[in-house]
Amino acid sequence: MQSLSYSGGVTALEAYDLTTKGGGADFARIIAACESFGPYCLIEGLAVNCYVEPVYTLDADFVVVSEPLPQLSAFLEREGFTIRSFSNSVNAETPSSELRIQFTTDPHYQSFPSRALQREVLGVRACVACLEDVARGKLRAFADPRRRLSKRKKDELDLIRLAETYPELRTLYPKVLLDQLAAL
Repeated sequence: MQSLSYSGGVTALEAYDLTTKGGGADFARIIAACESFGPYCLIEGLAVNCYVEPVYTLDADFVVVSEPLPQLSAFLEREGFTIRSFSNSVNAETPSSELRIQFTTDPHYQSFPSRALQREVLGVRACVACLEDVARGKLRAFADPRRRLSKRKKDELDLIRLAETYPELRTLYPKVLLDQLAAL
């Protein structure tokens, strides 16, 4: 096996492109489309990464206000994305990368875009859920017994990472998480 050596720094976008095999360009395309179709914000893992030290993920999770979502989906399909609809989400993928995009249709998240902040994500300006909404979304996912254990554990880790940096969020947390944080 040949070893690669690299003497320079790697940007977040370059690392993400390597992880998702070109997903950075697709991410930028999704952000541009979301900007065109109305209120949206990034949630879940990439949003968490805007507030604490990043952990890489192949997923990009969004909330788009429900009304323009069918038009956005049709646009993305014309742009080469494969669109699949589920009970609480619309997912988009493209054969050019391993980036997995999910637009939640869960009503719980519909108010998030109204409180979103502009942040730089992978070199692109994007609307990102505010810190408290990111935590609330992660708490909801963490508490969902239907989610795979591995996903709930990732949610738990994200919540711990957030609380270590923003102790004020602990007022939102359940006892099981507070007990873990107290042991640190």
